[in-house]
Amino acid sequence: MKINLPNQITLARLVLAVVFFVLLGRYNPAVPSGALMMTCFVLFVVAAVTDALDGYLARRQNQVTSLGRVLDPFVDKVLICGVFVFFCSDLFVDGAGKNLTGVQAWMVVLILGRELLVTGLRGFSESRGESYGAVFSGKLKMILQSFTAGAILFVIARSDGTLAGQPLVTLKTLLIWATVVVTTLSMIQYLVRSKHILAEASRP
Repeated sequence: MKINLPNQITLARLVLAVVFFVLLGRYNPAVPSGALMMTCFVLFVVAAVTDALDGYLARRQNQVTSLGRVLDPFVDKVLICGVFVFFCSDLFVDGAGKNLTGVQAWMVVLILGRELLVTGLRGFSESRGESYGAVFSGKLKMILQSFTAGAILFVIARSDGTLAGQPLVTLKTLLIWATVVVTTLSMIQYLVRSKHILAEASRP
């Protein structure tokens, strides 16, 4: 089977994500490495940028395929959900018991729950032949989550595991909470959009 250019970029992004997570898993707050985290930051930025590129090329060249419709959101979820899972793990907890990223476990549960909910609603809707494209809040959520994850990586890279200066730390905190708010609003918007599906499911 011949794989077109947009799907090749998506597959390359998946490989890039694997390399990114392997390197990210090598971080040790007891012996922080700014070079390692800066490398992770660059890899993440490249993966995020190519996410926009493969979709743009698929639409521009009229090469939207079933493979791409499945593979592209899958890679997105692996990258975004994966990096936030890493952020709330013990991997980024220093000797004083503080998580250097500022990401809490409940925030990650919210992010994962939203993705599972929307994926389920989209799959059910499309199985009935109904279109279920992304809404504005969903696109904004993806952009903000990517920007937040990149900012966290950058702050830790610049600080070598300690605070990188109050302005950067404050910005990181604001981005994290903005991500929580937008993710929640996006989930609510999808629920409202799918109220007819939920209403049918509740009927005896």
